[in-house]
Amino acid sequence: MTAARVVVSIVCPCGVGPEVSVVAAAAEKRARVLLVGDEGALRTAAEGRRVSQRRLVRVDEPEAAWSLSRGRIAIWQPTEPLKARDLRPGAPTPKSGAAQLAWIDLACDLVARGSADALVTGPVSKEAIVRSGAHDSRGFLGHTEHLQRRLRAREVVMAFWSPGLVTSLATTHLPLARVPAAVTPAAVSRATYWLADLLARLAKRAPRLVVTGLNPHAGEGGLLGREEERGIAPGIARARERLRSARIAATIEGPVPAESAFRLAVAGRWDGVVAMYHDQATIPMKLVEFGEAVNVSLGLPIVRTSVDHGTAYDRAGTWTADARGMKEAMGLAVALAARQR
Repeated sequence: MTAARVVVSIVCPCGVGPEVSVVAAAAEKRARVLLVGDEGALRTAAEGRRVSQRRLVRVDEPEAAWSLSRGRIAIWQPTEPLKARDLRPGAPTPKSGAAQLAWIDLACDLVARGSADALVTGPVSKEAIVRSGAHDSRGFLGHTEHLQRRLRAREVVMAFWSPGLVTSLATTHLPLARVPAAVTPAAVSRATYWLADLLARLAKRAPRLVVTGLNPHAGEGGLLGREEERGIAPGIARARERLRSARIAATIEGPVPAESAFRLAVAGRWDGVVAMYHDQATIPMKLVEFGEAVNVSLGLPIVRTSVDHGTAYDRAGTWTADARGMKEAMGLAVALAARQR
């Protein structure tokens, strides 16, 4: 079987993205990797992490990456080289923000047209992108929503995978005050269905899912809120029906208080947790699996994974970044691409 073709958007060149991308690509044995970003930033990162410059090969056409000899790391720089002032660690500029968005879009398009098998993204600076004034940068909330628009996907679900915990989100980047109204039967059903689909694709037979409540104690029978009755329970019922129609065997329990759902899932009672909002999922994920967790976008027509950490501007340029998250993101992308061929 041919090796998977993985495209990596290094995203913010002023953070640890170039560093973790180079380190992970140098260690990757199962796939051919193409890094999309600024060549200067990547070569500086390689020097900082003692990855041989001879392993890095700039390609003028991205498809040329797949014919390089094993052990070589392809770099595609589809934008003008950034100046030193736009590459300062911890200090993104409008030009580096615009470059980030261009790299995301061009890497995405490679996978969408079949020139690569999976997209992996590094840590992004949402603020730098929005302030860049680049085309389509206004209102950029993150990869998940942006890729959904670019790929015209009917629905997309943010999820996080790690060896010890897997979770999906009914809502994503929303102010907390807007979350209750967004916890609808459709949102809960969507997050539950796609989490079951992910686990099934990863060879988890008849995955066991738990859906959290939104309120303390899952609403305490309506005493502490009625979102469980109005949105979550009906959403679970819809998800069961959708899974039956898709012939995906899965069991679903809930709504269960979030504190119990995550604790028992980590203990092995459930294979995945459907959370209602961003921090309800990410706090336990980062407590349990920080450094190894992977962000994965479900429902897109392409495979897309990402590191589950930020730009780490305070660490950029010190050459001490932990690349485990990028290595895991590449590994999950390879596994999902193999099941999509």
